[in-house]
Amino acid sequence: MIARISVLTLALTASSVFAQAGAPQPDSARAKQIAETVCAACHGADGNSAAPTFPKIAGQHEQYLLKQLHNFKAAEGKPAERVNASMAPMVATLTDADMKGLAKYFSQQKLKPEFAKNMASMEAGRKLWRSGNAATGVPACAGCHGPSGRGMPAQYPQVSGQYADYIEAQLKAFRSGERANDPNSMMRGFASRLTDAEIKAVSDYAAGLR
Repeated sequence: MIARISVLTLALTASSVFAQAGAPQPDSARAKQIAETVCAACHGADGNSAAPTFPKIAGQHEQYLLKQLHNFKAAEGKPAERVNASMAPMVATLTDADMKGLAKYFSQQKLKPEFAKNMASMEAGRKLWRSGNAATGVPACAGCHGPSGRGMPAQYPQVSGQYADYIEAQLKAFRSGERANDPNSMMRGFASRLTDAEIKAVSDYAAGLR
């Protein structure tokens, strides 16, 4: 019995090694070059964009960044899962290895966080983040993105320190269905029950989280 288990373990290990060997491997030098020559114009060479039109991606979860890059790209005759006129041409020529390299590169950069700016809506934002809105069926944002907004790798992005205007724009895009690459329509369902005032308040609050 022990011998059979050992053989099976060796077989599975070898299979895993061969699978990894056949997968496209990221090139850190190439990723840095692409970041500095292509991505820098919008996101900054280190992932800290200078304008809220473009999100800060420095320090974002590697798996989340990789998913978004794949979602922006149309492949095998299928339309992109995340439609974006700016990102579509940027990812069109990227290989899987390029995407992996860029996701890893930006995840390793240090975020220069934004700050909450609207004290008048601070309490409303805090309440939505921590407790949600039971009356309208909106769960606490912290339930997925964490009390400090750091999210969870491969599932929920870090939103702490992000531009409030960018978060607001994404929540409204989820609410309208313009953005639809959220698993199981989770964000679309939540956002559909948020008012403009709630979206603005919680977006500003998230920007100030640490």
